[in-house]
Amino acid sequence: MTTFVDRVELHVAAGNGGHGCASVHREKFKPLGGPDGGNGGRGGDVLLVVDQDVTTLLDYHHSPHRKATNGRPGEGGNRSGKDGTDLVLPVPDGTVVLDGEGNVLADLVGQGTSFVAGQGGRGGLGNAALSSARRKAPGFALLGTPGQARDVVLELKTVADVALVGYPSAGKSSLISVLSAARPKIADYPFTTLVPNLGVVTAGATVYTVADVPGLIPGASQGKGLGLEFLRHVERCSVLVHVLDSAALESERDPLSDLDVIEEELRAYGAGLADRPRVVVLNKIDVPDGRDLAAMVRPELEARGLRVFEVSAVSREGLRELSFALADIVARTRAERPVEQPTRVVIRPKAVDDAGFTVTQDGDMFRVRGEKPERWVRQTDFSNDEAVGYLAERLNRLGVEDELVKAGARAGDGVAIGPEDDAVVFDWEPSMSAGAELLGRRGEDPRMEPPRPAAIRRRDRQAAHDEYAEADAYDEGEY
Repeated sequence: MTTFVDRVELHVAAGNGGHGCASVHREKFKPLGGPDGGNGGRGGDVLLVVDQDVTTLLDYHHSPHRKATNGRPGEGGNRSGKDGTDLVLPVPDGTVVLDGEGNVLADLVGQGTSFVAGQGGRGGLGNAALSSARRKAPGFALLGTPGQARDVVLELKTVADVALVGYPSAGKSSLISVLSAARPKIADYPFTTLVPNLGVVTAGATVYTVADVPGLIPGASQGKGLGLEFLRHVERCSVLVHVLDSAALESERDPLSDLDVIEEELRAYGAGLADRPRVVVLNKIDVPDGRDLAAMVRPELEARGLRVFEVSAVSREGLRELSFALADIVARTRAERPVEQPTRVVIRPKAVDDAGFTVTQDGDMFRVRGEKPERWVRQTDFSNDEAVGYLAERLNRLGVEDELVKAGARAGDGVAIGPEDDAVVFDWEPSMSAGAELLGRRGEDPRMEPPRPAAIRRRDRQAAHDEYAEADAYDEGEY
């Protein structure tokens, strides 16, 4: 039965935003008291948060589909819908979040570090928020936008200062059990260690963590044995400790050849491991033949520039010197790290000529792409003519119609707003703005009105500007 999982594919879905409400206040002697539809609630986010009490991704292996709650729709009486509850998913320290193509989205290190894996949808505005001096009683409301849904890959890379690497049964688990309070499973058969084990070591004033990585064999970097699954756990370590078996019973093996094989696997894996400080531990010197073999190979190892320690996890000989030597290396490595600068928020204002959307010709169709137009389309109830007119007017004010004219669009041409797999397609009419004006003013037909004085026209233009002020603030995230 699987007890340790360090790589999973997680399917997250944030909550949808609640729809706005189209309602008219009614009471005795006042049947049409004005619009009072409330706004929809925001959908819940999906958050990945580092929790020190979590050490494996096992829960997400068994339940890979996670969804936050939706926002509630608005109601009459100016009652806004309740926001959806954020879904907080605890992950181990050292979890890397990747997208489907393998691009790193976040590297979560440190208690409480978080990442928004799915953004909740916005709630739609109710007709009370859409009312203005020009449109006194909107008969429509905006729909809530869908929450973000995507697939992410979680990979766990152990956060430790020292990594013990070597062949199976070289004594790594025994060594970490006597250096720290860790109690891994220990036996004399290959692949006893099936999961990385962490132990905390205190040497003088330095406290550091040691990771016991499952044993490596030739070809581990290509997927043989268990090595490929766990080599990622040595990537963050500051020091690599080669644990060599000085009492190996196999005639074709010796400490020097074991070291060469493991080094070749580390080089093949890459990830910057070639530059990490190395220490060699000749283990099992409590065995008479082991002490003799360690004395024979030590000069050769030191000639390679390696620092060598002869230890015994059974008699605990040489462990004190090893623990303090590792503490010195860890302390020096920590001191050499660059000081973390405070996070700077870089504000990049939009270019003055950035319209916020693009118009391209795709065969016989013109495609409009942009964050605002696509969101506006998703928020529109196309069964309501007044809502469609409101959308047309917003698109016209944004400059979509002008760009379509520049792109060569003619009356009757197909226009698609959104990506190819999820676009709204309609036949374009250049008189779109007039239709929006006609649909946008309930009970009025400007074609039947006499010409108005210039002062009244200026007043109406200002009213039209104020009408969209609240919706524009909503688009910019102020709502």
